[in-house]
Amino acid sequence: MSQEQENLIVVLDVGSAHTRILAADLNEGALRYRGHAAMDSAGMRKGLIADLGPAARVVKAATEQCERVARANIDDCVVGVGGPHIRGLNTNGGFELGSRMREITREDVRTAVERARAVERPPDREILHLLPRQFIVDDQPGIFDPVGMVAARLEVDLHIATCSGSALQSSVTCANRAGLQVSEAVLESVAAAESTLSADERELGVCLLDIGAHSSDLVVFFEGAVAHTSSVPVGGAHFTNDLAVGLQMPVSHAEQLKRQYGHCVVTAVPQNAEIEIANPSPQKLALRYVAEILEPRARELMYYVKESLRNGGVLDALGAGCVVTGGGAMLPGLLDVTESQLRVPARTGMPVRLSNMPGELAHPSFSTAIGMLLYAHRTRVTRAAENNGLRAKLRAIFAASF
Repeated sequence: MSQEQENLIVVLDVGSAHTRILAADLNEGALRYRGHAAMDSAGMRKGLIADLGPAARVVKAATEQCERVARANIDDCVVGVGGPHIRGLNTNGGFELGSRMREITREDVRTAVERARAVERPPDREILHLLPRQFIVDDQPGIFDPVGMVAARLEVDLHIATCSGSALQSSVTCANRAGLQVSEAVLESVAAAESTLSADERELGVCLLDIGAHSSDLVVFFEGAVAHTSSVPVGGAHFTNDLAVGLQMPVSHAEQLKRQYGHCVVTAVPQNAEIEIANPSPQKLALRYVAEILEPRARELMYYVKESLRNGGVLDALGAGCVVTGGGAMLPGLLDVTESQLRVPARTGMPVRLSNMPGELAHPSFSTAIGMLLYAHRTRVTRAAENNGLRAKLRAIFAASF
């Protein structure tokens, strides 16, 4: 494999409405945009792959387009996982280091995490991420990296993000049929947080809400660590379908109407504001009526979010408020509904800019894909550092034996 191929990172985000593939390479330690493609998805139903054939054909077409832009062959990728099957749980585990205090090693950390992950779960659930919230060293909490400390006991508070095994396998199979090998799977809400949240927000407590087409994924950070992950069964397509049914128009027309004139707060729309629509003959439509259709759905979305936060025990842990991202985040008035329902400040999550990145990607709909690149880059750097440390130890052992 060439050095250029080794430095290339490719991510695949197969959503209900759109399939996105994004490529970047490492340039002096920083990510640099190489190319991307975005196409309408096929074979999807309610946030899951329902027909592998059409879904794989779209992924293959998007890959080929991205290859032309990036001028590179794409063989493997990091795939995003999200949707209504996402679940998270918090657990704890630990062990005695011995009869006497000793230095904690990286292997001890792995052992503590393995003890904590040994919880019963349904056979169809797959673990996506093991995310330590804190380590406890001899009853001293709040430790983030205990390696090198001296203690007699080590514990870890762990958040486990899980998904449906069949849904994950469908995503992998879809990529394989398109000619791609999957090197890693990433929870999409965690990825979106990588590109939209600041360190201060993670520390103070924040909810990241990633609004997709048929579901919305959320992740809560508190004191710098993941405290809750979940998914709620309302997304941007539900707003569009409400308009299509309420106004008796095609879904495509309803989507266009939502984007151009939609608002989630009735009282924010001028009372006499009207537009003319062809449905099928020209007629006047009061914009307040559009808002009267959209506002209940927005309140329903935030009701589900609030219940998820309450069930996760993190409703009162949002010192930095809520960050809303994803394709559905740009709907006017949605932040107002978020603030009124959750009683916290809210803002739109815009992704960070990569070097050479075109302006069209600076949009909430690309937060997940850009975040997946950042996540994959960070994990690659971490693994390289650990491998270098292991090699250095082996060299020292080898040198000492002669």
